[in-house]
Amino acid sequence: MARTVAHVIVDALKDLGVRHVFGVVGDALNPLTDAIRTTDDLSWVGCRHEEAAAFAAGAQSQLSATLGVCMGTVGPGSVHLLNGLYDAAKSHAPVLAICGQVPLAEIGSDYFQEVDNDLLFRDVAVYRATVTSPDQMPRMLESAVRAAISRGGVAVLTVPGDLGDRELTEDRPTRFALDRAVTRPDDPALAEAAELLNAASRVTLLVGRGARDARTEVLGAAELLSAPMVLTLKAKEGFEDDNAYQVGQTGLIGNPAAAHALDSGDALLMLGTDFPYRDWYPKGCKVVQIDTREEHLGRRVPVDVGLAGDVGATLRALLPLLNRVPDRTHLDDARDRFTRWEEGQQRLADPAHEHRWTGKLRAALDNRDHEIRPEALAAAVDRYADADAVFTSDTGMATVWLSRFVTMRGDRRLIGSYNLGSMANAMPQALGAQLWAPERQIVAFCGDGGLSMLLGDLMTIKTYRLPVKLVVFDNRRLGMVKLEQEQAGLPEFGTELDNPDFAAVANALGITGIRVTDPDDLHDSVRRAFETPGPVLLDVLTNPEEVAVPGKPTVSQGWGYAIAKVKEILPSRES
Repeated sequence: MARTVAHVIVDALKDLGVRHVFGVVGDALNPLTDAIRTTDDLSWVGCRHEEAAAFAAGAQSQLSATLGVCMGTVGPGSVHLLNGLYDAAKSHAPVLAICGQVPLAEIGSDYFQEVDNDLLFRDVAVYRATVTSPDQMPRMLESAVRAAISRGGVAVLTVPGDLGDRELTEDRPTRFALDRAVTRPDDPALAEAAELLNAASRVTLLVGRGARDARTEVLGAAELLSAPMVLTLKAKEGFEDDNAYQVGQTGLIGNPAAAHALDSGDALLMLGTDFPYRDWYPKGCKVVQIDTREEHLGRRVPVDVGLAGDVGATLRALLPLLNRVPDRTHLDDARDRFTRWEEGQQRLADPAHEHRWTGKLRAALDNRDHEIRPEALAAAVDRYADADAVFTSDTGMATVWLSRFVTMRGDRRLIGSYNLGSMANAMPQALGAQLWAPERQIVAFCGDGGLSMLLGDLMTIKTYRLPVKLVVFDNRRLGMVKLEQEQAGLPEFGTELDNPDFAAVANALGITGIRVTDPDDLHDSVRRAFETPGPVLLDVLTNPEEVAVPGKPTVSQGWGYAIAKVKEILPSRES
């Protein structure tokens, strides 16, 4: 007996090693979800919002380096997938989205809930197609999966509601042929790069996530060139721990040591990074860039030598051509600056720090109510979290505090919406991560704005009994927007959030909720959250006035902040 379109898709997903499919059930998806129901080793995860489903699938893809899968039914259900799919696309995570469609005979008639999926997903997907005949399977599915995996992106396969349960006339097993080649540049290009680097005396490395599988080679390059290593946020995982060359991040979440290491070098070696912020690149130095994606070469900063290839394979061929740099002044200076900056940051995380400040201005502008410092919360999480914990973080200030106070030591993993910069990603990504690794501790750094945006999927966590730990930085603000306004000299406007007691909400939903309002209770509460079985929401009231100073603060930023504070204070005095 021939299989149906739905069973061809579901059987293929199982054979690919996919374990979870995320979505919201309904109409056109019914043949597919029924096929999942009757298939061993493949589970349907019913979310409360399709955006959360797409984020969860993208998280599994990033953590496993395999295919993530989500589904959206006709019209609005598929539209809701878009934001999470954009995040997967920007993260180069292979995700297959299977979308429902109106019956074949109604396509193009402006039928109830009809949406042109091929047009809707045109920008986000590397592959998109609508199945119009059972005989297009499994060929069309094979093309979708190959495109998603080979190009590191989103594939969208649309299945009309009356096709899922139709049988194929000629059934055959699916064949994906997914082996990928490891490439490196040719010898003349390597020689050109070596000549440039050998002529330099102060080389700085800028290392991204694309170099994660080449840690040994990257450390070898830093040793050979006596080069400080600036990390992108996504390179914290894999390069931050046990690394005598790293000097932290650059950019707005970065530190002065990393900024100085970039600005003081006479050559920059970029490894597996597409760091987007052009203002933070050094001026007037030579640049060599290695990246698997040829289109990334030179698009952020002009490069003198661009090497398209796998970072590990390319470095293994390049390192024998490089001269050893015996002078470690550039490296030692960067490391000394980084150590001093880290010591200053740790003082901010010390609960006793508040008592060392005096003066009415500090009290008025910083922590008038002795609220909990977000630095102290992040440092406490770092202290008590497992050595193999998986961290997710919401875009905004939650990511700033994670980047500065959580070390990716041991086997820790880190994901977030670090390319798209979406709100509300941390909780649904934690959902996907916990299902991917049920035995590991999953910790989500949630902003209060981000958590409340997809609050309904707390019920998904409850329903599937996922023991995630949700750490809420509850400053009653859209904190990053507030900082952006104030740096521009604008008074805070529209950023205040009328939050509920998130811990009480969690308790009402059947999730353990812990609310922290006193700095003296912080460490015991974090420890208790991690020791409590099952899901926990830790709602910590943090200081909304805390400022994260960038690596290279400008006079205009400082002046703008001062003007904004005056504007914020004056109206309150007039009233």
